[in-house]
Amino acid sequence: MKSKPVETIAVVAFDGISPFHLSVPCMVFGEDRTEAGVPRFRLRVCGTEPGPLQTNAGFTLVVTHGLEAIRRAQIVVVPSWRDDGRPAPPALIRALQAAHRRGAVVVGLCLGAFVLAEAGLLDGRPATTHWNLAEAFARQYPKVTLQPEVLYVDDGDVLTSAGTAAGIDCCLHLLRVRYGAEAANRAARRMVVAPHREGGQAQYIERPVPAAAESDRLAPLIEWLGRHLHSPHELDGLARRALMSRRTFTRRFREATGTTVGQWLQNQRLALAQRLLETTGHPVERVATDAGFGSAVSLRKHFVAAFKTSPTAYRRQFSQEAVAA
Repeated sequence: MKSKPVETIAVVAFDGISPFHLSVPCMVFGEDRTEAGVPRFRLRVCGTEPGPLQTNAGFTLVVTHGLEAIRRAQIVVVPSWRDDGRPAPPALIRALQAAHRRGAVVVGLCLGAFVLAEAGLLDGRPATTHWNLAEAFARQYPKVTLQPEVLYVDDGDVLTSAGTAAGIDCCLHLLRVRYGAEAANRAARRMVVAPHREGGQAQYIERPVPAAAESDRLAPLIEWLGRHLHSPHELDGLARRALMSRRTFTRRFREATGTTVGQWLQNQRLALAQRLLETTGHPVERVATDAGFGSAVSLRKHFVAAFKTSPTAYRRQFSQEAVAA
């Protein structure tokens, strides 16, 4: 099998950009982690206007590439945008539209979704953005199917995310889709962030910092669940193990993780199945059992729904032998 060619990723910078938002795709795709098995990308930060760009943190960026870098990119990322509702420059809109027409993947992180919507790339499609400006987005772009509660939305050739850390989740997800779970996990470990948060997870948690006693009770349980994904679990049994009522446990679990117990378990089992398919030669039936799906039929159903490919096809593309080839 031929290895994938080095992909060019264009990241759009603009006057007044947040350094953090700009750093998100640069950290995921711009660092050289080839020794850890993560592909090397050709990353190009391109300015929407010539000359130095001022950041909102008070220092200046020198960007050597203009919007022409987008013409050669397989992935184009708009990492944010101005929160005053100012429209994007027509040259940027035209560049994004041309990139999308020729088959590039276009990503709008946080308020970057506004730029993609302005370019018409989100009409009739699901998308998300930062929850704080979701109402304004919905009013301005009624043709977009806005999902304001989720972390990110992958609609194939167009991806959007919520704010700040959700941008990291979205970029790691894109890395996982194109190069496999192990590549994304290794990148996440180097960045010291969670390796996988499902896009449908809630953007924000009602109580971001649970009380210490509740956190102490849930942390060992979550760690134990991670070691016992192969076993069936009932909500009442998990609640008893956490020394909580069923109602309290389900509420505290969502507050701590941003998702339900069932969805968390399914996400973790899918991630484990990916790792097993990539790193072992176990038959699919055993992968299904070890990952807690019970049968190959059940694994295939959930795997296809989540990743739009079968476990067998995924293994052909992302197994260690395929990556080495």
